[in-house]
Amino acid sequence: MIRLVEFRDIKFYILRDDLLGEFNGNKARKLEYFLDLDLKTDIVSHGSSQSNAMYSLSVFAKIKGVKFHYFVSHLNENLRQNPIGNFGFALQNGMILHIDSERESAAKAYAKTNNMLFINEGVAMVQAQHGFKAQAKVISEYAKLHSKIFDIFLPSGTGTSAAYLSKYSEFDVYTCPCVGDSEYLRMQIHALEPNSDVKVLQPPKKYHFGDLKPELVKIWQELRDETGIEFELIYDPVGFITLLANFKNFKNDILYIHQGGVLGNISQLQRYKYKGMI
Repeated sequence: MIRLVEFRDIKFYILRDDLLGEFNGNKARKLEYFLDLDLKTDIVSHGSSQSNAMYSLSVFAKIKGVKFHYFVSHLNENLRQNPIGNFGFALQNGMILHIDSERESAAKAYAKTNNMLFINEGVAMVQAQHGFKAQAKVISEYAKLHSKIFDIFLPSGTGTSAAYLSKYSEFDVYTCPCVGDSEYLRMQIHALEPNSDVKVLQPPKKYHFGDLKPELVKIWQELRDETGIEFELIYDPVGFITLLANFKNFKNDILYIHQGGVLGNISQLQRYKYKGMI
């Protein structure tokens, strides 16, 4: 679903991948390849305790009727006692939690020993491109129907979504780093797609992943109030701040990709409230 919205007197289009269903957003795109498989193998992955990918994998495993093992490097006592957000919902879906300071190597070893399917953090793997080929087709068909040329923008963690959407889209794809800096993001993108031409834009200031900043929650609230759309509270505020700061770089109609992940807002809003920032 693509629609035209207006924010701060700027009109742009938005692809509502958050409305794909319970299993939605960029993680649904990344896992589309595996959804089409007759999967009987249990799944192992790793990442943070409030990861959007963690929740999506728990839904995926539930749909497939397989077990989902997830490795985190640590778990704070508050979350252990009060499981909320992505973590709480993933546990409800049957996620089996493992805590290991070397989460990636431990997850890989566990998967190998038990002959399970290992899925890298953020589903940063070559199979993810299958879903973005379909996403590019949706955008292309809309553009042709409405005689549009788009500059596509989406904020990035691993850069997987941007890399593979760019591979299959006829339009320019722009992104910005939400984990690490621009150079690190470029390295991640080119590790997946060596010839990628994704355009990485620099945020006006460096944000550490999950930082609580007044300007981030402020723009998130403004977006909700002006567009009527709830965005994700970690990636999207950095994305929109970067988009506005680099607005001169765009030559065509902007298409922003809503990549889902709003369940994570529960825990992030709780953190903002605890700090007295909202």
